[in-house]
Parts: sequence; structure tokens; C-alpha cells
Amino acid sequence: MAMPAKALLVGTGRVAFHLGHGLKRAGLELVGVAGRSGTHVRSLAETLLVPGFILGEPLPPADLMLIAVSDDAIAPVVKEIPITTAVVVHTSGVGDLDRLQPHPDRAVLWPVISMGPGAPLDLRAVPLVIDANTERARKAVKDLADGLSDQVLALDHHRRELVHAAAAISLNLPTFLLQRAQALLQREGIDPSVLTPSFVAMGQKIATVGAAAALTGPARRGDLGTIHLHLARLADDPELRAAYARLSSMILRAYDHPDHGNTDV
Repeated sequence: MAMPAKALLVGTGRVAFHLGHGLKRAGLELVGVAGRSGTHVRSLAETLLVPGFILGEPLPPADLMLIAVSDDAIAPVVKEIPITTAVVVHTSGVGDLDRLQPHPDRAVLWPVISMGPGAPLDLRAVPLVIDANTERARKAVKDLADGLSDQVLALDHHRRELVHAAAAISLNLPTFLLQRAQALLQREGIDPSVLTPSFVAMGQKIATVGAAAALTGPARRGDLGTIHLHLARLADDPELRAAYARLSSMILRAYDHPDHGNTDV
């Protein structure tokens, strides 16, 4: 499979860490890691066994420059990269291609997954969303994505933003709710890890049968008595109570059950 011959990774955070390992695993020649912090650059460069470079200093020639930094840092970092013939790519789910100006060949490679600390992710199982502004950039990023993942989606900025919003709803919000639920237990001296096995099992069940079939609980069953009991127990946490009430109402109505009648949310 055709892939860009040489790549420079710009960034030293979690996305850069996982992407760097994925690039090497796919057989791409990684010519180095670049960033603003000498300490962070050296750390990731040593981990990936490649040279490290500080932005503002001469950078090695590359066919592809991957900007793996936070959304707000993309434009400032890009301005520190000399304009060459390289295809310049950012990894943001919401950033548009204009953030990579004035580089002529611009592209997006966004992994649809939360990249946390720990062992390098196997990107073959991670969906990658791509976009580009020229045919040259489109071919380069498509070849790269195909070399990294078994699931590649070409989406324009509007649809990529929609996927990003959907990912936030389905990943960030449940995780935050788990955090709040665990804090609720901690306040009562109950081990919060009692919720973790069910949370993990639900993800596995969703992967097997889909979210609709995996959903259970009092709202799915239309058990209004239990819902009202839960709302009463959450009286000391108005924010969490309001979230529980609103989401329960959505589930009840989605499955044609009578609503719980809570009007103070």
C-alpha cells in the first residue's frame, strides 16, 4: 500500500504518543518528533527512538507533517513550520482545514477515540476520519489512514463536527456521569469501584448487540415508582437530580412510557 515516505510528528502529548507508535507499527518512516518543550520532545523522541527537534529550529525534510496538538494550538504551531512540499495534517475532530494555512496541501486525520495514558493503542481497530483540500493531500492522508486503520471514513468539516458532537455525547457525558455517581457513593462511605464492572460490561454489551438492545434500567422498563424513589434520594444533589430527571424523561418517551411527571428541572 502506498504511504508517504517520510513523516514528521509535531506534538508531544497523548495523541502524539499513540499516533507515533501507530506510525512506526505501520512501517512509516518517522523522521522525528518536534515541539516547543525540550523536555517533552526528548521524552517522546526517546520513546519512539527517533530524533527530537524544537520548533523554530531547522526541521528535517518530510513528505507528511502530522500536527498532533490541542485544537487551540494548531494555528500557532503551524505558523512555526516552514512552508515546503509536505502535506500538513492536523488530528482535530472539530478544527477546519483553514487552521493549517498558509500551507497549500492540508488534511485531517482524526482518530475517533479518547486517547488517554497507558500502553500504545492498536489503531487498526480505531475509526479514522479524514478530509483534505487538494487531491494530492487527499491521496496522501487516505494512504496513511489505510495503513493505520481498518476503518477509514472520509467526511467534510460539517459532518466531522457532527461525529465529534456525537462522540462527546456518547463518551464524555457517560464518563462524567460515572464520576458524579461515584462521588455520590463516596460521600456515603461506599466503595465507588462497585460501579466499574457494570460500566465496563455495558460497553462490551453495546459492542455486541448495539446500544438500543443493551439499554436497561427503570426508565427503559417504564418503572415510574423506582424513578421517583431515585429522584427523592438525589434531593441533596440538585444538578445530578436534574440530569437524572431529564435523561429519564427522554428514555421514557423514546419507549412510549408515561413520563415521570417531574416539572422542576
